[in-house]
Amino acid sequence: MTLTPIYQAEARIYATYVLREVANPKVAVLYQNDDFGKDFLKGFRDRLGDKAAAIMVREVSYEVTDATVDSQMIDLASTHANVFLNISTPKFAVQAIRKAYDLGWRPLQFIDNPAASIGIVMRPAGIEASKGIISAAFVKDPTDPQYHDNPEFHAWVAWMKKYFPGGSLEDPQNVVGYVQAQAMVQVLKQCGDDLTRENVMRQAANLKEFHPAMLLKGINLNTSPTDYQPMEEMALQRFNGERFEVFGDLLSARID
Repeated sequence: MTLTPIYQAEARIYATYVLREVANPKVAVLYQNDDFGKDFLKGFRDRLGDKAAAIMVREVSYEVTDATVDSQMIDLASTHANVFLNISTPKFAVQAIRKAYDLGWRPLQFIDNPAASIGIVMRPAGIEASKGIISAAFVKDPTDPQYHDNPEFHAWVAWMKKYFPGGSLEDPQNVVGYVQAQAMVQVLKQCGDDLTRENVMRQAANLKEFHPAMLLKGINLNTSPTDYQPMEEMALQRFNGERFEVFGDLLSARID
């Protein structure tokens, strides 16, 4: 059981947006050659359904041991696809974003949530190169000024200073860890004095509309004995050159 949306679910969110908003989409994909990349690719393809073969024009992988993804990006840019799905970890995300820009390739870009960090990815890749990139969101972006007067934000900052003083206050993955910790506390509270493995699993599979602090409005955690995925709705966010802005309605990754 995982708290955060599984990779296939996140990918379905992006595919849903492409189908709704992009006229005649042609998608080029860079993905990491492991379960992370392959799961992401599967989720995207599955949501496209029988349109996948026509829409996905090129899929190129890289190895975590590769020095760069320059050759892969040259290959992908040659397709002139109007959508670029960048399924990569931060080091390679930076390289891919920068190379696309240097090549003059300007597709609509999607980047996976784990790499959607302003300090770790967007700034190193270059602000101009990163503008307009879309990612999925489920926690409040700690760099967004609209949250800085929010008591939840102040509580998170205090928590960071106490338990992870060396951690970045610009990295949303540190907010994800905070949300995960609250979910674990909730499960233990529901367990009461019965902390057996069986009861911990029973309570983890019995979360009902639980909303941890710093989770986006409208996203709640729900599980059941037949559904171990607590979070299947996400928002989309677009990098505007300074911060990520959440836009549109929540999108569902649930399988119909």
